[in-house]
Amino acid sequence: MLLRTMTSESRFMLRAIELARKGMLAGDGGPFGAVVVRNGEIIGEGWNRVLLNNDPTAHGEVTAIRDACTKINDFRLSGCEIHTTGQPCPMCLGAIHWARIDRIYYGFSIEDAATAGFDDQDFYSELSLPAEQRSIPSLQSEAKEALQLLEDYKSLPGTKDY
Repeated sequence: MLLRTMTSESRFMLRAIELARKGMLAGDGGPFGAVVVRNGEIIGEGWNRVLLNNDPTAHGEVTAIRDACTKINDFRLSGCEIHTTGQPCPMCLGAIHWARIDRIYYGFSIEDAATAGFDDQDFYSELSLPAEQRSIPSLQSEAKEALQLLEDYKSLPGTKDY
């Protein structure tokens, strides 16, 4: 009998899969779970809660990032890695970058997810187009006032970069 030594990456991915399965079977959302890890310890966990919360942003990665940030009381997750059951969609990838997470481990690919009806590839394709060619129009409005708002923000004392 062959014994497999479990790596920390495997242990964390199996936890993400466990969370995804729990949420999926409860009807919370799709087969997506994630854990955020710092220094070999899980500091955040999440699973897809899109259906449970009627929230299209409640993906597994986003809920795990929210959990980790709340627990460490910081919006930056530098020095962390995320283990997620599926390759991140563009929204989750954006959240991972905004959180400054150092590394991503994923289970199934975007192409695999498409076989279950998840259209991440469509979103990646759409975002690769110039703004004027995308299916959702993107039009500038009240630029002068919006730019003044930006200038007002830049002049506030004590703002934090993120």
